Amino acid sequence: MTTPATPDDPTRSDAVKRPLRVLIGCDTFAPDINGAARFAERLAAGLVTRGHDVHVIAPNSVYRRSPAHTEVIEGQPMTLHRLPSVRWPPHDWLRFVWPWRSKHYARKVLDEVKPDVVHIQSHIVIGRGLSREARKRGIPIIATNHVMAENILDFTTLPDAMNRVVLKLAWADARRTFEMTRAVTTPTRRAADFLESTIDIHNVIPISCGIDRSNYAPDLAPRDRHRVLFVGRLTSEKHIDVLLNAVATLDPALDVSVDIVGGGDQRKNLENLTAQLGLADRVTFHGHASEEDLRAIYSRASVFAIASIAELQSIATMEAMASGLPIVAANAVALPHLVHDGENGYLFEPGNVAEMADKLTAVLTATPEERRRMQQASLDGVIVHDIGRTLDTFEALYRGEPIPQ
Repeated sequence: MTTPATPDDPTRSDAVKRPLRVLIGCDTFAPDINGAARFAERLAAGLVTRGHDVHVIAPNSVYRRSPAHTEVIEGQPMTLHRLPSVRWPPHDWLRFVWPWRSKHYARKVLDEVKPDVVHIQSHIVIGRGLSREARKRGIPIIATNHVMAENILDFTTLPDAMNRVVLKLAWADARRTFEMTRAVTTPTRRAADFLESTIDIHNVIPISCGIDRSNYAPDLAPRDRHRVLFVGRLTSEKHIDVLLNAVATLDPALDVSVDIVGGGDQRKNLENLTAQLGLADRVTFHGHASEEDLRAIYSRASVFAIASIAELQSIATMEAMASGLPIVAANAVALPHLVHDGENGYLFEPGNVAEMADKLTAVLTATPEERRRMQQASLDGVIVHDIGRTLDTFEALYRGEPIPQ
């Protein structure tokens, strides 16, 4: 990673605290719905509310470059630079910029924007080109990693042996990109440890994606029925089949229903599995929900359940915590960072259907006092993930200042 800012760098800590011009580079952004896109959107909107001039470079929905224009994201206006992109056929929504064109577009946007700092959200295509061109201009670069192998392997269409070769080359290239930056961040300490051990870099900084807790309305009252909730992309690494199989083994007397919110390439397969398990009348696939509808679904749920094995954080789990829900989660990657076994819910061995069913039963049959204790633990645990802390930390990194504790 590069050394701190030079004397004429406008982000120096001894400079006047003027608003910054920040260029955020994303390989996925609105209207995409996934954790990396949601984080970038909230970060950009939060920076706008603090008076910064925010520009975002991201794929267009068509193969055409859109002139710089204003889009309203999370209720805040910001400048978007949409690049020509093509659809990745194995994926249900993913679009990408041709890799050999990324530096060309980066040069054009950097010449136009002249940012004080560049913050890349991916080292794969847009972030890769942007970091290399920003470095030539002496512009400080911050990188945030949202990538895990499990997030992409299902969509390469390559044999396993080729996947291993591709991943090795990709991580080697990631290291070269990260070495150009002032700082590398990732959402949790576990995710930082994963990145450091995977590509042998040091001093990766864990910074929560953050959420605005005021957007959620926790209801600590007893529920009128048992509702299990999952929110997220319907993809294989989420292991929603484990959740469905676990629900199928629960005591019928519990009369459990399941709400699944989100879209993805596995929806049809999951609907078929639901029918095979005899759960068709108890499982509702909501698809994508509006923010207002999603908050209402969180508020009426009894427990949030997530069996995923590829979460570098999990914004949906934090939203569930901010809604006062107990959590049942796989003991994998970053989920134990949010779910403390026996406190705000329970952890289970990834892929273990019987253990997941046991943990769901423990929550659903808890006494009112025990349930209230778990709900309050979720509310207390999510405080450290407030978006205000996240913005404070990134502002410090942008300016080359010590980051707050």
